[in-house]
Amino acid sequence: MATRTMKSKSTGRKKRARKYSRGAGKSVEREMHAMKRGKLKSGRSGKTVKSRKQAIAIGLSEARKAGAKAPKKKS
Repeated sequence: MATRTMKSKSTGRKKRARKYSRGAGKSVEREMHAMKRGKLKSGRSGKTVKSRKQAIAIGLSEARKAGAKAPKKKS
């Protein structure tokens, strides 16, 4: 019988750069909280935001305006 050596298991994950900065995450978190309380309004029409995706989009938009690292808006 051959003896086996114990190899350490690696997760196989590569280290990648962050897609969004922590500041952008905080902005999204703040907007989500406002949406859940019913305080988040749409910019143009002024209607109350009820969509989770829309709240995230508003948070990322504000983060971009503040200069936080966030990918460009898809057009």
